Amino acid sequence: MIGVGVVGYGYWGPNLVRNFVSNSSARVVRVSDLDTAKLAACQRLYPGVETTHHYEDLLKDSKIDAVAIATPVHTHYGLALAALKAGKHVLVEKPLAQGTNLVRRLIDEADRRGLTLMVDHTFLYTPAVQKIQNLLSRDELGEIYYYDSTRSSLGLFQSDVNVIWDLAVHDVAIIQYILDELPVAVSATGSSHVAGSPENMAHITLFFESRCVAHVNVNWLSPIKVRQTFIGGSKKMIVYNDLEPTEKIKVYDKGITLNAPEENAHQMRIGYRAGDMWAPHISATEALQIEIEHFLECVNTGATPISSGLSGLWVTDVLEAACRSIADHGRPVQLKLRKQTLKRVAAVA
Repeated sequence: MIGVGVVGYGYWGPNLVRNFVSNSSARVVRVSDLDTAKLAACQRLYPGVETTHHYEDLLKDSKIDAVAIATPVHTHYGLALAALKAGKHVLVEKPLAQGTNLVRRLIDEADRRGLTLMVDHTFLYTPAVQKIQNLLSRDELGEIYYYDSTRSSLGLFQSDVNVIWDLAVHDVAIIQYILDELPVAVSATGSSHVAGSPENMAHITLFFESRCVAHVNVNWLSPIKVRQTFIGGSKKMIVYNDLEPTEKIKVYDKGITLNAPEENAHQMRIGYRAGDMWAPHISATEALQIEIEHFLECVNTGATPISSGLSGLWVTDVLEAACRSIADHGRPVQLKLRKQTLKRVAAVA
């Protein structure tokens, strides 16, 4: 049984504790938070779990094999590095760190010590996204033309990161997971409507070497909550609405056909194909439950997590580039990492 320590019992920490407690392969040993009231709430729910104000207590505890970090973004790197140096496996709430240079240091430290480093890209573990990845891997959609997503709600405004690092990180991680290629450049624009705060809305475009293009629209200042994605292919198209209680994914056998008349090959005739729609069965299993099971399995076997440090590195690279583009009024920024690069690094590791 893997002993687990959880750092942070605010917004996401309680969900981590609940899922670790319910997993028969883990035992939550300690929870750390600076807020006495939050620790008291934890003890009421889990009397057998020790609590502390001092993060160092988790690092010194020999009964703790792995540490899960759910704290403000600017603290992720320091806490994760300290845990790795203490010989603990680490699961970090997204994003992994606030810069690719910091992420690389975490990856190097984990590799040097033979430890599991995983970032909490929860959407990769939703049955809906896993179904989409399965459909694309089986070439059900054909050539992918576009990924178009809107992710908006009223709040939650954060002080240490902008809306890209909070919301767009989900779509960037999904794109990296489901597509066979990584983008070559990113362009982004954003706006802040609260004085002294980071951007609360942004539009991001990811460019690929193929004909695929991805648009991600994120907004903290929306009157309604929207979590909708369109994925268009040469064969079929997908509408993914994460707020739908049952039919989260709908696959449409719709598209266009191109035919050039024999007498003039330059005059292309566009036809339209309208077939059936079907909604594949999606498991109701909680994504975090699946993710926690995967993390514990990787700790036990040494397998590479789906959302490994390398996955976190690529996502951070895109987020950094998007912020540089915003600062330069949408100028495209080239990306250096490629899927082949990540595979080669993973093979060496």
